[in-house]
Amino acid sequence: MPLALDTRQRAMLLEMGVRVWLPGTDFALADSGTLPDAASARQAGQKGALRVGPGMAPAQGSFGPPVPAGQNFSGTATNTAPAHSRGDGANDLGQIATMDWDALSRTAADCQACGLCAGRSHSMLSAQAGRRARWMVVGDPPDEAEDAAGQPFTGEDGLLLSNMLKAVRATRGDLAPGLEAAYVTSVSKCRPPQGRMPQPAELAQCAAYLQREIALVQPSVILAMGRFANQVLLQAHPQDAALPLDRKRGTVYRYQGVPVLVTYTPQALRRRPADKAKAWADLCLAIDVVQALG
Repeated sequence: MPLALDTRQRAMLLEMGVRVWLPGTDFALADSGTLPDAASARQAGQKGALRVGPGMAPAQGSFGPPVPAGQNFSGTATNTAPAHSRGDGANDLGQIATMDWDALSRTAADCQACGLCAGRSHSMLSAQAGRRARWMVVGDPPDEAEDAAGQPFTGEDGLLLSNMLKAVRATRGDLAPGLEAAYVTSVSKCRPPQGRMPQPAELAQCAAYLQREIALVQPSVILAMGRFANQVLLQAHPQDAALPLDRKRGTVYRYQGVPVLVTYTPQALRRRPADKAKAWADLCLAIDVVQALG
């Protein structure tokens, strides 16, 4: 059965490293600078089915107003994360919720609220602070290379993520004509010591930083990449967070009132290149969500 792909679909696949060639086609390579705009991305080709997580059905095509911090999607109170502190104990959770970028970055760099700080060389809040972005990517706790660089998704993983973002006309680097800002962060701001798994209480401690990042960035959509990113961003639906990745894909969840889509990590896509087509479908759905919000 022949594979029928239009120009938009082939361009986005090429940006993600999936090489497609069909006899008799005239296709402009992605490095020529030809990429689909967001409007045509919504209208062209077959799009993934939009599912909305339980209790989060949008009203009249809208995803609704942001959910205030400390409430769940029904408006009732939820447990808040434990208080944070700097080395001098000066900052608590309420103060983090009102910090600007500079104060937030300094506080994260000095934070000693949990055991993760023992493995930290650099905080994941020091690299990209200071701008709003329609796209936000949240990854797992940093590994050794990310900790050394002071930013998430480095090396080949970072290159693949950059290509994925470019496919939706976004960038986490310097803005260029035709590209929107993307903010990339880690679910925890410190590397776990000796590369161990982060504990739920440690992730809860870091949640206040992530919540403040979201409030400052004001994204239209969040891409959740990784087991622990899913655990935190899908905390209102723990039964879904425990599902295999393919059971979570295609559903629009919410965190802090912002639509959240689950997709593959760049590392997983490098291990299994065949899954890049599924990741591309997730990006198409993300474009639909962003465009629905206007």
